[in-house]
Amino acid sequence: MICLRSAVALFFLAAGAHADLPQPVAQALRQAGIPDSNVAIVVHDLDAAEPLLLHGGERSLNPASVMKLVTTLATLDSFGPAHTFKTRVLLDGTLKDGVLDGRLILQGGGDPSLTVERFWLLLREIRARGVREIRGEVILDGGYYQLDPSDPAAFDQAPLRPYNAPPAALLVNFNTVALRLASDGMNVSARFDPPLAAITLANRLTPGDGACNGLREQMILDAGKLTLTGRYALACGDQAISLNLLPPDATTAAWFSRLWNELGGQLSGGVVSGQTPITALSLLEFDSQPVAQLVRDTNKFSNNVMARMLLLNLGAARFGAPATWDKGERALRAWLAARDLDCGKLVLENGAGLSRIERISAASLAKLLRWATLQPAWFEFAASLPAVGLEGTQKNRLNDSAAQGQAWLKSGSLDGVRNLAGYARTPNGRRRVVVFLINHHNAGAAGRAQDALVEWATDTLMAAPENMGKAAN
Repeated sequence: MICLRSAVALFFLAAGAHADLPQPVAQALRQAGIPDSNVAIVVHDLDAAEPLLLHGGERSLNPASVMKLVTTLATLDSFGPAHTFKTRVLLDGTLKDGVLDGRLILQGGGDPSLTVERFWLLLREIRARGVREIRGEVILDGGYYQLDPSDPAAFDQAPLRPYNAPPAALLVNFNTVALRLASDGMNVSARFDPPLAAITLANRLTPGDGACNGLREQMILDAGKLTLTGRYALACGDQAISLNLLPPDATTAAWFSRLWNELGGQLSGGVVSGQTPITALSLLEFDSQPVAQLVRDTNKFSNNVMARMLLLNLGAARFGAPATWDKGERALRAWLAARDLDCGKLVLENGAGLSRIERISAASLAKLLRWATLQPAWFEFAASLPAVGLEGTQKNRLNDSAAQGQAWLKSGSLDGVRNLAGYARTPNGRRRVVVFLINHHNAGAAGRAQDALVEWATDTLMAAPENMGKAAN
């Protein structure tokens, strides 16, 4: 007698264009109009020699944000989970009775976690070291990175989106400022937080009814002026929209001025870009979050600028400062080669997947994910992936499925790209690597196919949540 499990497996292996795929996955792909040649899938039990499912594994496809798995695993393995990146504060002048007669220098060290809250802590530490008034300039030294200027609109003509923020050795709040909006029903107020001298704000919003969406599409940045047009739905309430508006040094300068003033500090000079004078003396070093936390934040929320900075930091660590894109790519390739993970079809650009040219195969990703499970850093790496249906970028996937909380996956999406990669667990405790790459102009319709594969890989395709089918109380 054939067991139920075997019968289900035979049922899944139906004939057709996707004959080697589970039937629900194949059917969903056909309904989405996605052909066999544009899909790559690997499902591999960690304790098995051969994959449970292999389909197009050697195809070289655009990984989108799934590429972050390569960058973050290399970072964890290379630096260790407790490593930190340092922002240094130096003084060039005389400090007496709380007054610095000279310049204060902030020297960036590639900290991707210098949020507003942490930058406030850094400035508070400067105040705690006795600096109350600066009678001179504040110098922002970002020389740890050597990068050509970039156009934030180049990738997708959406320069205000935070995901297009450029990396910098001294980067505050992921290079974003907040646009704070509110309405009293008669008028709409708008202001920048922090205040910006370089950008003027033309607020032409009027209150109205309707759903709260598309506000970024009502913004036009031109010649140093941000114009807001259209209706502001009352349903939006008070909100803050993060915007990538300025080059990194200008953003850092704006946040410094705002927070230094809030802390009771005084500044008679400006905040300018420059190099650290050889006469400057160290005041303090401020540590980033540990690498384990950086990797967690990068993967759970698919933070592009953090991933790009991790790649640059890998390059600087292996080949010396200043960090460059070339050094970052060479460092990542050297790491892969040293661990026998060399990916013959790998194409790198920035390590974050915000790219039209980056490529990797599903088989290479699966090999990388299996290798990771045997390493000391695996626990931190696996914990960095968002749990399906519970958190991060996977919070709204399979919420009503038995697969909820049974898979930890990094997703990646661009126009024409929908990908997943990570780990799954079956009800009996079997652990699996799961990789699903789709590159096709209909990829946006592939959500059901991806969900079906996750349910199949977790052995929950035929299962239902405990409360499903029960009458409401």
